[in-house]
Amino acid sequence: MNKIGARAKIASNNISNISNVKKNLVLKKFKKYLTINSKLILRENEKDITNAKIKKINSNMIDRLALSKEKIFQITKSIEEIIKFKDPVGKILSSWDRPNGLIINKVSIPLGVMGVIYESRPNVTSDISALCFKAGNAVILRGGSEALHSNKILVYLFRKALISEKCNKNCVQLVESKDKHNVDYLLSKMQKYVDVIVARGGKNLIKKVQTKSKIPTIGHLEGICHVYIDKKADLDMSIKIVKNAKMRNVNICGAAETLLIDKACLKTHCSPILNSLLKSGCSIIGDKIIKKEFSKKIKIAKVKDWSTEYLSPTISVKSVNGVNAAIEHINKYGTCHTDSIITKNKKVAKKFLTNVKSSIAVHNASTQFADGGEFGFGAEVGISTNKIHPRGPVGLEQLTTYKYVVKGNGQIRK
Repeated sequence: MNKIGARAKIASNNISNISNVKKNLVLKKFKKYLTINSKLILRENEKDITNAKIKKINSNMIDRLALSKEKIFQITKSIEEIIKFKDPVGKILSSWDRPNGLIINKVSIPLGVMGVIYESRPNVTSDISALCFKAGNAVILRGGSEALHSNKILVYLFRKALISEKCNKNCVQLVESKDKHNVDYLLSKMQKYVDVIVARGGKNLIKKVQTKSKIPTIGHLEGICHVYIDKKADLDMSIKIVKNAKMRNVNICGAAETLLIDKACLKTHCSPILNSLLKSGCSIIGDKIIKKEFSKKIKIAKVKDWSTEYLSPTISVKSVNGVNAAIEHINKYGTCHTDSIITKNKKVAKKFLTNVKSSIAVHNASTQFADGGEFGFGAEVGISTNKIHPRGPVGLEQLTTYKYVVKGNGQIRK
């Protein structure tokens, strides 16, 4: 692990001398290698799927693990988007003159060496490698053991692209050992090599990383996302958005887990929205008022349901007394991930968007837009619920920090 760290540090210093043109040549070559080696990638991925089935890993994880020609095509499309972006490094973010003649520039710089710990999805290997490299960062990848064959071939192809353009291949490295002690070592003993840790995966993984890491982390523990139906919400829009926010993909962190409905519109909105969810196969857990209002059989919610990330076709539903109560509930039980309000009242919408503590606040749209690709970032390293930089989808711009460059002509401080 120390050798990997030392190589990453050297590579990180090398990237600062790589032009944006050359970075894009590497990414174009990587895209080409993905396309011409698609059969090899799928063959390696099949080994992971076979092993996962033997180990009786749950079907949801196998779905996330599986690659296909279509998924490989989507990976290449993400790389195309990343290529189109301007270099995020070396940008003058702001500039000002001082009365003494000093010129101060705020300039974007890479974060340095990133350690990324994640599970299941092989596309994450490609996305993170491409984003980190374009943003001038070296990356140490530690994917889940269930995706080892898939990750190895993807990293091999990226390193091949680096070599072909005479760049340091250690800009991207994969920890191939399945030994879980390597993760502990990365988090607690590699501060002199690694600048930032990114965690992507299940609750247990994220909690472990946030608890044990002595290195600053980017990530979120849970995605307890809410949709609030205001009394001025359009009914058809509400039905459509709630169904999508919950059921489009129940496994992702942007899936809605709690539905809040204004008491003032229970008579008109509650049954149509919940009937739509039931028809799509969603189980409903409601408070006593919801249970009384909705004629179908549903479970009674307990306090723990308001802070539960189901990651399944289940949603908790609560009646609230207006937007202030909705905001209070979200800020108490939410995880600063993504929360949405459905309303035609712009004043109420503004109050909600201003006062929820979410890293992503949404008006009249699904919470499932919490995604770097959907934000136009090309891809994402993950979603951050940190209170400090970065927040929300972590794309190219968020993988940089800044320094101040001060230019003078002989000034001294009195």
